[in-house]
Amino acid sequence: MKDSILTTFALLTLLAGAGSAFAQVDPGPRGGKAGAGAPIANLSDDQARFFATGLAQFKEVEGVALPSPGNGGLGPTYNGDACSMCHSQPDIGGTSPRVNPQVAAASVKGGSNTLPFFVTLNGPVREARFKYFKSHGLLDLDAPDGGVHDLFTIVGRSDAPPGCTAMVLPQPDFDQARADNNLALRIPTPVFGLGLIETISDATILRSFASTAPLRALLGIRGSPNRSGNDGTITRFGWKAQNKSGLLFAGEAYNVEMGITNELFPNERGFGGVPPPAACLGNLLPEDETNFVPIGATSDTSNVPSDIEDFAIFMRFLDQPAPACTISGPTANCSASIQNGLAHFKAIGCALCHTPSMKTDAADFTVNLPGLSNVQANLFSDLLLHHMGAGLNDGITQGAAGPDQFRTAPLWGIGQRLFFLL
Repeated sequence: MKDSILTTFALLTLLAGAGSAFAQVDPGPRGGKAGAGAPIANLSDDQARFFATGLAQFKEVEGVALPSPGNGGLGPTYNGDACSMCHSQPDIGGTSPRVNPQVAAASVKGGSNTLPFFVTLNGPVREARFKYFKSHGLLDLDAPDGGVHDLFTIVGRSDAPPGCTAMVLPQPDFDQARADNNLALRIPTPVFGLGLIETISDATILRSFASTAPLRALLGIRGSPNRSGNDGTITRFGWKAQNKSGLLFAGEAYNVEMGITNELFPNERGFGGVPPPAACLGNLLPEDETNFVPIGATSDTSNVPSDIEDFAIFMRFLDQPAPACTISGPTANCSASIQNGLAHFKAIGCALCHTPSMKTDAADFTVNLPGLSNVQANLFSDLLLHHMGAGLNDGITQGAAGPDQFRTAPLWGIGQRLFFLL
C-alpha cells in the first residue's frame, strides 16, 4: 500500500505540475483541454469511418427490448446502459465522471431499484463482486464465487416484460454481503491506448521485466504475468489482467455490465448456476450480432460489425493520452518541478513496476505508418501481476491472479482522473 501511495503522489506531481515534489496542497485533476479521447494518428479513411461508428455505438444508450435505442437487450440485470456511462472522464474511453450516472440509471424508465449503499452521486461508478456463494443462508468457503452481481434489475421499467417483478428478480442484498464480508468493489478502468497495449508482444513484456531484475531483487519486487488458459499467452486487460484482447474485454463487459448477450457470450446470465427467470426474458439470442445486411440498407459497411466488434475497433484505434508537456528532446518544455518528480519516481523504485514505456510491434492493422506499429507506448505499466498485500486483498481469483494480486495499472492520463483503486 505504501508503494501505491508513493506512486500515485509522484505521478500526480509529474503530470499535474503541482509545484514542488513536496507540495502540501493537492491541486486536484489537471485542468485544461482533455489530453485524451482522440484516435491514433494516420488512420486510413476507412479506419476513421469505422472508428467514428464505434464511438457512436460506445455512446449509445440501450433499452431492454426492441423497438428501443440500439439493439435492445439490456438486462435482466445491469450496472449501466451505455459504455460511455462508465468510461467518460476526462473524455470518452476514460473512467468514472464527477457525477455518478448510476444514480440516475437506477430509475430510468420507471425502474424501481434501490441504490446500493456504495453508490453515491459524487462517488465513482462501481461494480460489485461476491467472494463466495451461500448455502442455506451461510457462506460456503469451499465455493468461491468471484462473479459480478449487477446493481440493478429491469423490474419496473416501462420497456421490461410485464411479468418481470421484484418477486421473481430481486436486487442482490448488498447490505448483507457487506455484513458477511463477502463484497468486493471495483471501478472502471480506462480503455485509452488499448490497441497499443494489444500490439506489445509477449517477448517485449518479458524482456522489459527481465531488464529490471537486479534492481527489483534489491526491493523484493517480484511480479508475474497472467496468462490465457487456452493459448498460454499473456493476458493484459482488466484489474487482474484477466482478459486477453479488446474484443474479449468488450464482449464480457456487454454481457456482464449491461446484460446484453453477444457472439462471444451468447447466453443470458444467471447467478450460482441458476438461469435468470423466464418472466424477465423476451429477446432472441444473441441480442447483439453481426449485421449481415448494413443497418438501414445503406452501403456503409461500418454498420456491418456487431456492437462488440465496433467497441473493439473504437478502443483499438483510441490513442494514448497526451502528456501535459514533453520531458526530453528538442521540444522539451516540462518545468524543473516535473523533471524533479520524474527523477524521484524512478529513484524510489516506482518505475520498476510502472514501466514508463514499451514499444509496440508491427501491426497488421496499420495502413498509414506509424499507426499502431513501432510506437512508443507511454503506459507506465509492466502489465504484470503483483502481490499488493492484505489491505488490497479482494478475495477474488481470476486466472493466475490470486486474491491480493493486481495488474500494474497503466498511469497514462492519471493527471485528469478523479477516482482511483476502489
